[in-house]
Amino acid sequence: MKVLQERKIEGKRNFFENDETLQFILENHLDDDFLQYAKRELHRFGEACANEIDERAKHTDREGEPRLIRYNKFGEETSEVWVNEGYWKTVEETYRTGIVGYVHKEIPELSRKGNYTYSFAQGYILSQTEPGFYCPVTLTQATAYLLDHYANDDVKQLFLDNVCSTGEVPLYEGATFLTERQGGSDVGANVVKAVKDGDHYRLYGEKYFASNAGMAGVAMVLARREGAPDGSKGLTLFAVPWRKESGEVNGLRIRRLKDKLGVRAVPSGEIEFDGAVAYVVGDPAKGFYYMMEALNLSRICNAVASIGIMRRAFIEAKEYAERRNAFGQRLTNYPMVQDTLGKMAAKLHVETAAIFDFIKLYERVTDGEATDREKVLNRLFIAIMKKESAEQAIHFAHEAIEMHGGNGYIEDFVTPRLLRDAQVLTVWEGTANILGLELIRLVNKFEAHKLFVDEMRKRLVIIQENEMKAAIKAELEKLSADLVAFAGYDQALQTFEAKAFMKRMSDLYESIVALEWAAQHGGKYAKIAEVFIEETWKLRRTGDRMKTVSYFTEIV
Repeated sequence: MKVLQERKIEGKRNFFENDETLQFILENHLDDDFLQYAKRELHRFGEACANEIDERAKHTDREGEPRLIRYNKFGEETSEVWVNEGYWKTVEETYRTGIVGYVHKEIPELSRKGNYTYSFAQGYILSQTEPGFYCPVTLTQATAYLLDHYANDDVKQLFLDNVCSTGEVPLYEGATFLTERQGGSDVGANVVKAVKDGDHYRLYGEKYFASNAGMAGVAMVLARREGAPDGSKGLTLFAVPWRKESGEVNGLRIRRLKDKLGVRAVPSGEIEFDGAVAYVVGDPAKGFYYMMEALNLSRICNAVASIGIMRRAFIEAKEYAERRNAFGQRLTNYPMVQDTLGKMAAKLHVETAAIFDFIKLYERVTDGEATDREKVLNRLFIAIMKKESAEQAIHFAHEAIEMHGGNGYIEDFVTPRLLRDAQVLTVWEGTANILGLELIRLVNKFEAHKLFVDEMRKRLVIIQENEMKAAIKAELEKLSADLVAFAGYDQALQTFEAKAFMKRMSDLYESIVALEWAAQHGGKYAKIAEVFIEETWKLRRTGDRMKTVSYFTEIV
């Protein structure tokens, strides 16, 4: 508590206030009225996240994590999940900001809907303090997306207003239950059964890893109707309320909650369905397609959570280095520390800018305005950036721990939790191997590699000629030739090489985003581009080996 008390004496922290990258992103993406609203609300939320929500997150992680209450005092099975009072307060405060609802309904002050850029900015700030809770928010976003885009009016009437609640009606948090014990990532192997019963269905079977268990008001569940074909094409999407109108649990049972390494704020459990009432969402033959669309949304949320952890790790490393003396000097006076912080600052900026860059494209897709080419690029960007950002979240958490030395390994500091929470992001919503298969599918079916190279060339050509552009142009041409070869590999070699190609593609994409920011904003962003590109592509010139040290005070 000593560190926290010292911070309170110095003044409250705010995760939005000094984030120049995010503020520039919002200025570029939002019109004036929306921008002023967003800045005001994000300033409030940034202060709450950096202070009281952060304190609650620490309590939930260490002492107040969710607990399963299987039976009530009469011995009746209830399958309730207990969460602490502070967690409920965070639930209330966060959903009232419209982090889910305002994507689908009007913001009263503006008399129009919000958008995903604003929602993901909120998620980015939230993830700096509580990425575990951003998981239920993500699931609720996915639930709202599925209901809004695919459900008929009757099913929307049952659930959508509550899922999008900002306080005017009771909130139904959402959930998406895919994983079964025998299937895992192979969703086509799922066997949960749906039996027709009048105007609805009843579900039987189990889901083996179900997050937001017991907290969701409605879950989106894939199940197989009687007589449906095997594989993913035989899966139907259902909306399953957690409780009946009477308040009783709707034929659901939580077998147990998972004892997870991190993200302990979200209860993840094994769910048994024993006649749960369920309502078909959309075309019964398109359940798998619908859920994959929701998965893409969740993958963006995953990337947003990753950059949130990256920023918190950077902040903690920087603040510690600025106050810690060793061998007679502040840590920030040492070139090796300046090099570490400089590289972290550059990567954090560029990765954040790149993720919000493709979010613009995602909005075109969800608004129904995207071309077929843009839809393929959207899926490609999501896959490569989800992988890259998740891996970087772990790296940043590691660097923050190392900057703290032994203190970084002590639970008095936030750094151990950052590492534990970051680790799941490489697994949730698709491991690197699964994302590699997505790249292969996009290349083989849609020639996504050609679309990617063409898009990068178009964006590169309008940037003024300079040494950094020349280097990236050369790397793009190498990658283009190698991707053509990759497209011709047999399946075994493609799967072997896919992850390496994803890394090269994400590095190339981020490098071009870095050059665009340098061209648009100059100053420190030109220096950030130099540091990022030289480090990413290992470009080293004689007499210029300490650029991060030379630029330290400007970019950190």
